[in-house]
Amino acid sequence: MKYLSLPLAALSAALIMAPTAAFSETASATIHAISPEGIGAEVGKATITDSDKGAVIAIEVKGLTAGEHGMHIHEKGSCEPGEKDGKMGAGLAAGSHFDPAKSGKHAGPQGHGHVGDLPKLVVEGDIAKASLTAPNVKVADVIGRALMIHAGGDNYTDEPALGGGGARVACGVIQAAK
Repeated sequence: MKYLSLPLAALSAALIMAPTAAFSETASATIHAISPEGIGAEVGKATITDSDKGAVIAIEVKGLTAGEHGMHIHEKGSCEPGEKDGKMGAGLAAGSHFDPAKSGKHAGPQGHGHVGDLPKLVVEGDIAKASLTAPNVKVADVIGRALMIHAGGDNYTDEPALGGGGARVACGVIQAAK
């Protein structure tokens, strides 16, 4: 029986592990319009990639109103409607903002609150294209969760509730890259 030399064994192990490491560093989401009635047409795509500064979210979305839109990672991987206070609401099955440390506060992407607080998406024309960095996010932590876009902007405080972003208007479930 022949044995591999230590350097050759290390190289072999690295090559075996390489696809797994690359697999966990990128994710994507197909974004759909959502309403209290359910999930609608596809309106865009997002790719999330780890970087040394946090997760980079490259997003392209159509059909949103001009202006700022709050964007968050929500705790559950569903874009389905749900019931709150006896009324159906868009995307409520996604749950609350992703907050693994249970901070209970909305402090924005640079703050020490919900990890799911993302930079605002600014829409200036028919199609919004952006590359946004979320310093507190790692791809491995958000796979299987929902990427949610709100109707309005986000002031990154808890007044009004959750920064004032308002209704959930678009959503995609984050999947590991294939």
